[in-house]
Amino acid sequence: RRCPSWSSACKLCKSCFRMARTVALLLASASALVPPAATPARPATRLAYTASEALPFMERPASLDELEMAGDVGFDPFGFSSIFNVKWLREAEIKHGRICMLAWTGFVATDLGFTLPGDMHQVSSVEAHDVACKYGAMQQIFLWLSFIEVVHSFGVAQMMWMGSDRQPGDFGLDPLDFCSTPEKAADMKLKEITHCRLAMFAFSGVVTQAVLTGKGFPYF
Repeated sequence: RRCPSWSSACKLCKSCFRMARTVALLLASASALVPPAATPARPATRLAYTASEALPFMERPASLDELEMAGDVGFDPFGFSSIFNVKWLREAEIKHGRICMLAWTGFVATDLGFTLPGDMHQVSSVEAHDVACKYGAMQQIFLWLSFIEVVHSFGVAQMMWMGSDRQPGDFGLDPLDFCSTPEKAADMKLKEITHCRLAMFAFSGVVTQAVLTGKGFPYF
């Protein structure tokens, strides 16, 4: 037989349980009506990425923007502009391009028969180096080129370290006034650097072809 006090305690527990369940349901219903707290948006991170015009799958080196240059298409896959001064690199590019334009013209002209008088000059362009060494002409060429380089280095040094406003490759040589206006100057600079780049490839190609075939112009 159950104790009366035990029955009363059970009824009280059941009543407390029902009350607690009712309160929990009411709280859950009330919380559903409250809008969720807004999650603070993360600040958008925007990467300053500029693709190279020459190599769209690579980023344009920021160091190229230090100097406004004709023919600049963001081509620097090895990152030389981040190691060396951009002015020095452009000076070297223009110098080598000009030399190659003259070299290609002289190489082909010699093989077409335009030579100086004398037996030592009556050879092909490929054979000219060995003949010049034999007659001692290479020493004279080395002497004059060294003198030109010394004179040229003064302008480069002033441009890079002495605050000169000289532009790379600019020697003020314009006897026919091709660059009389800024527009003409910009157009001629673009044409020059384009031909410089082409000439460097052309001279490498013409020498290689002449050596491989052993024939004169057109080397096949």
